[in-house]
Amino acid sequence: MASEQEQKNNNPIYKEFQSLLDKDFEGRKLKENEIIKATVSEITKNFIVVDCKAKMEGMIPIEEFKNDDELTNLKIGSQIEVFLERIESFKGEIVISRDKARKMKAWKKMEKNFETQDELTAYITGKVKGGFIATVDNLPCFMPSSQIDVRPLKKIDHLMNTPVKVIATRIDKNRGNVCVSRRAVLEKSKNAVIAEAIKNIKEGDIVEKAIVKATTDWGIFLDINGVDALLHVSDLSYGRVKKPSDLVSIGEKIKVKITKIDKKTNRISASVKALTENPFDNLEKKYKIGEFYEGVVTKIMDYGCFVKIEEGVEGLIHNSELDWTNRNIKPSKILSVSQKIKFKIITIEKETKRISLSYKATLDNPWDEIKDKLGKEVKIKINNITDKAIFGEMVGFKLSGMLHYKEISYLENIDDLKKFKKDEIVSVKILEIKDDKIRFSKRALEKDPLNWFAENKKTIGDVITTRVHEVLKTGVKVSVDKEKKIIVTIKKSDLAVDSSDQRPEVYSKDNALDAKIIDLDLKNRRIKLSPKSAQLDEEKSLIAKFGEGATKSGATLKNIFEKAIGKKDKK
Repeated sequence: MASEQEQKNNNPIYKEFQSLLDKDFEGRKLKENEIIKATVSEITKNFIVVDCKAKMEGMIPIEEFKNDDELTNLKIGSQIEVFLERIESFKGEIVISRDKARKMKAWKKMEKNFETQDELTAYITGKVKGGFIATVDNLPCFMPSSQIDVRPLKKIDHLMNTPVKVIATRIDKNRGNVCVSRRAVLEKSKNAVIAEAIKNIKEGDIVEKAIVKATTDWGIFLDINGVDALLHVSDLSYGRVKKPSDLVSIGEKIKVKITKIDKKTNRISASVKALTENPFDNLEKKYKIGEFYEGVVTKIMDYGCFVKIEEGVEGLIHNSELDWTNRNIKPSKILSVSQKIKFKIITIEKETKRISLSYKATLDNPWDEIKDKLGKEVKIKINNITDKAIFGEMVGFKLSGMLHYKEISYLENIDDLKKFKKDEIVSVKILEIKDDKIRFSKRALEKDPLNWFAENKKTIGDVITTRVHEVLKTGVKVSVDKEKKIIVTIKKSDLAVDSSDQRPEVYSKDNALDAKIIDLDLKNRRIKLSPKSAQLDEEKSLIAKFGEGATKSGATLKNIFEKAIGKKDKK
């Protein structure tokens, strides 16, 4: 027996009806993935049944209507927009969605508003990492924490699930991402108010009652007729200001002058010091370079001290102008904040508003006190001993100088440094005072051994008898005087005429060695001796005396020496 459906399909009347129905639906031109109009035909507990003018009625889960107030106003015959996903599924049913229709409509609206930057109504529904979820027309959007207000908010409870105005700042439909900003709306509104308020303010205006809103280390924020203004710390006073909070308090009303208005950024700059005369304008009339005045130390830095000369005027005492004896002394060791001092004005630079002062100029200059000590004997207390010199402070003066090892004795022996100890008192002579530096000499207190040459009437060209003091690889050291205070080094090339005799090792200590003085500069303590030159002179003398015509007869230098010696023996 044929089924009921088979009987219908074989019925000519049913076939004709089905054919007419198909043609009717073909003329309605329904398209998938688009929003269409539908009429509510039935409302059940779980579904809303709608007529989409398709072959079958569509069914939408009631949950898709619970996110708004639409369900309460919904009735049979109401028209709603739905999203057509499939005209006919594998079950032969139409597939539609109210939720997707709303989202698609919201996306189109969002894209339009993104281009126009129109304000949107959003509901902040939750918190996520880095920000919040803000729903716009049932479309979830991301609002970064920095975009919820113009200033950081500790709590946002008052903004949760309440309508707020936002602007779309970024949109990516492919990823389904939308970023919105409440801050942009607030700033836009604020800027409009500020722009309007600024119209009534101009540069040069004097505001009698600017309200202090906040203070920082670098300035003060003011409220001027409802508009924020900045009073930078440098505009508070012509003088130095430690902290703006020391001068004003929150809520206080102060008098200021508008110095700058930036209409592009709606920023206003104000000044207090602009209300008063610049003290630097008449500074050169009141203060003279080279004169002495009194002031108060206001600040101590690593490089010097600032001194208040008068209200709004400060000068700098550099480290080099604090003390006569120490150019790099720490200022805190000399002066202290709030200390009243006397100073000397060194320079006044009006353009840069810089004044250089000197504190040491008010003190006795120890360098002037020791001018008459040059070349005289003084005592020093040893402060430090280095590898080449001794540093000591003059007893009775706060001045220090250097005693180089070459100035300890005339022998110029570096080992002489080992003879001294720290804090030892030593007698010295002041050799030089130059550029705030002192050079001492200990040997200058002794008799100069080089006086031997003058006492013995010895000069360049004279031959003297020396004694070998030390044998070196490169020559020998010889002593000139009996006290062995004059030691001269002779190179091996100057030891003898014959190269075979230029060997230091053939000499022993205390051997007598005749040498000619070929250089003698007592001022620079330069002495040069040459046994070779002495030998050459002796040879010339012998040849001149005994060898005239000897060379013609074939006589040698040896023969001449023997002849000379023989004559001496006969005598």
